[in-house]
Amino acid sequence: MGTLPQLSILKGSQKSRDVQLLHKIFEEKVDQGCGNKTAIIFNVDHLNERRINYNTLNSSANRLSATILHSIHERHEKVHGNQDGDWPIVVCMSPSDNLIATLLAIWKCGAAYLPIDPSFPQNRIQHILEETKPVLIIHDTDVSTEVFGKNPAVSFDALKRQSTEFSNANIRDDATLSGADTDPTAIILYTSGSTGIPKGVRLPHSVIGNRLTWQWDEFPYSPTESVGVFKTALTFVDHISEIWGPLLNEMALLCITKESTKNPEKLVQLLEEHKVERLVLVPTLLKSILMYLGLQKGSRKLLQKLRIWVCSGETLSVSLAREFFDHFEEGSHVLCNFYGSTEIMGDVTYFICDSKKALQTMEKIPIGYPIDNTVLYLLDTEFRPVTLGEIGELFVSGMNLARGYVNNRDAHRFIENPLAVDPKYSRLFRTGDFGRIEKSALIFEGRTDSQIKIRGHRVDLTEIERHLLSLPEVDKSFVLCYKPGEIDQTVVAFTLLTTEAKSQKTLGMQIESKLLEVLPSYMVPQVVIIDAVPLLVNGKVDRQSLIRQYENTNNNDDSNVIVDYDYSGVPEDQLKVAKDLFETIGSVIGRSTRTTLALHSNFYELGGNSLNSIFTVTQLRDKGYNIGITEFIAAKDLGEILQILHEGVTQEISKINPKIIEESQQWKLTATPLNDTHRADVIEIITSSFYEKADLEQWLKPNILRTDYRDILELIWDVLVEKDLSFVVTNEQNETVGVALNFDARDEPEVAVTNLLIIVFEFLEFVEGPIRDTKLPPGKNVILHSFMMGTHAELNAQENIALIQFMEEEVIKVAKRKKFTGIFTTNTSPLTQQLGTVMGYQELLDYQVNEYVYTDGTRPFAKAPNSQRAIVHWKPISDN
Repeated sequence: MGTLPQLSILKGSQKSRDVQLLHKIFEEKVDQGCGNKTAIIFNVDHLNERRINYNTLNSSANRLSATILHSIHERHEKVHGNQDGDWPIVVCMSPSDNLIATLLAIWKCGAAYLPIDPSFPQNRIQHILEETKPVLIIHDTDVSTEVFGKNPAVSFDALKRQSTEFSNANIRDDATLSGADTDPTAIILYTSGSTGIPKGVRLPHSVIGNRLTWQWDEFPYSPTESVGVFKTALTFVDHISEIWGPLLNEMALLCITKESTKNPEKLVQLLEEHKVERLVLVPTLLKSILMYLGLQKGSRKLLQKLRIWVCSGETLSVSLAREFFDHFEEGSHVLCNFYGSTEIMGDVTYFICDSKKALQTMEKIPIGYPIDNTVLYLLDTEFRPVTLGEIGELFVSGMNLARGYVNNRDAHRFIENPLAVDPKYSRLFRTGDFGRIEKSALIFEGRTDSQIKIRGHRVDLTEIERHLLSLPEVDKSFVLCYKPGEIDQTVVAFTLLTTEAKSQKTLGMQIESKLLEVLPSYMVPQVVIIDAVPLLVNGKVDRQSLIRQYENTNNNDDSNVIVDYDYSGVPEDQLKVAKDLFETIGSVIGRSTRTTLALHSNFYELGGNSLNSIFTVTQLRDKGYNIGITEFIAAKDLGEILQILHEGVTQEISKINPKIIEESQQWKLTATPLNDTHRADVIEIITSSFYEKADLEQWLKPNILRTDYRDILELIWDVLVEKDLSFVVTNEQNETVGVALNFDARDEPEVAVTNLLIIVFEFLEFVEGPIRDTKLPPGKNVILHSFMMGTHAELNAQENIALIQFMEEEVIKVAKRKKFTGIFTTNTSPLTQQLGTVMGYQELLDYQVNEYVYTDGTRPFAKAPNSQRAIVHWKPISDN
């Protein structure tokens, strides 16, 4: 007698959930005594942080909420929800503590927040506003309000000023917009629509609550976990767990700027500094971080506290997971693969990778098991469950389903569940994904339509195609994805031009520029102009032929990649460096290079991104050039990058001509003895000079932090002021532009350095100590040690050189005034080394930096080129 076949249905744990408004959970936490705990840490610029506690956040949100309600009632004669019964309030703000207070205030109003990115094209913003009919728009002051049309809008700053007139008490339920509604819509998020038109997803409090409660149960915060990270764009569903997971658990939330998220060096530093223990990220960002860590000396000590890594939004490959465990220890670190979409609150399945051994037999990493209160079905075309192991279309039921789309668009995606008995599972969401079940885990098997994920954003290729076909230059266009789901996937639009556009020799990049006016930047494809459309025997477009054509003519692995280089404007003495730079970039982004490489070209406009910026820096370092990730990412064009590389190679002080010196003397610089009023300026200048530009510290990043300099300066500050050997330099506007810190070489303070700058100080003692103790005159008040010299970060090259020369002359004056015999210093910068020679310093030691062996047997500067030297200088004062 046979057995019944097992069906492809997976059920998550069934748990009762009381519907509770999310802001009420927050208010309860404050009432229960967490008020004095830090709620928000907003990292402004790595030196300045704003911190506010739970009491302050709650009070600010209450006042803002009362102000918002007052503003809405003032603007509307009769206030009512939109056609869906929702109360949308648009938020167009950058990540900050102000943003979090605004989101919380909107919930307290009984409204739903609807994020809009100010970089969105105008037509996209107008479509969202017309469809949702928001009761208010709250925006940053620097956002252009023209795109909002006649919709009521107010800046956050204006709301904040007005909020002081209102009470800081929690808003009464009967005063809110949603009134007696026990489960109003909390968030509306817009995503790419399968019809080519963006559509809004309505997420109520109960759905968000089910997802968060599952997370707290399955991945509880550890006793040492005190800081969570908010780095994801507000328009992306993953921001919900990033923000509200920590804040509804009495933790601090670290708000990171977009710039820091794009820069793996800054991101790693922040994660390390705040001892972050979990991170949500797309696989592309994971790859960037692993590559960056691979560049760093001692990288295995980094991010050891970050024990939970959650990948979502893109396919997690087995090879990337193996790379993860090449760097992080099994057992103490786990890599999770989450799956979902905005319509199902971001995540409905999860899989945990905890060892490299578990990956050995996998061809694909599963998307895993259902979360609490969800049921997954794999159905055939007749909506019947397929047999276990077969491929079927994935449908999701349960408490993670959104309420639907704004205006009930695409109602066919949310359907009745004929297989359900429990009312909790009466609705199904049709994901459009294929899957199969293997060993009780779900395996992703592709899409039923043309949707893909780009940096975590769901994108429908038909939406891109629709906008292309609306352009007058385009006759036909076919948008395809090259290597879908892989790290280096590329969206390509194969485009046939109209006769007129052909005669005008229209370029692909010109079409891309037009697409930027109507599509978000992450959706703009690489446009490839074709002369004819390849067809199959049945008359349909041969899409595989197009992909092969693209691969054969633009293969990065092929040495015959053709990239145009324009070296016009490059000085002759920089031509070799320019060729190395341009050819390196050409080899890294050759496939997606948009135009000719020239001095004015911007790396990202050429087709670069955060991931291949690390590839580029790695290859430049292999060629002997010294440039940091941050410097590369921040450069406005290739000319600026070339200047950094060139200065690192030559830095010829001989190029200072008398005219520059003469102009610097007219600069009206003034040296003033160090005092307590200079503390903040000195810490900022020394930190920016040494962290960003110092020749030794670069090899220790990111093991060292910007705050390390502040810690050391705070320890020695009183001694620096007391000894009266140091000074600051101000310009005619009385702005501090430079600082020189000096000691008596035989009367320096004993400081217990507890951070990794100890390596730098011990290296300096290694090269200086024997010379100071055996070759220089004995006694105190004999040797003036020129300890640290820094200049303001915003000075140009000529101003910087002139200022350093001015400070060197002032150090000599200090030595003479205090009756020292001479000045002792070690220079690791080619600029100060050559300046020392010009100013009459004697060279006592020339040491090759990469040969230094630290006390633990390691070589911390091993990656430095042989040309990097530390030169110990001595200048007898009696010689002048």
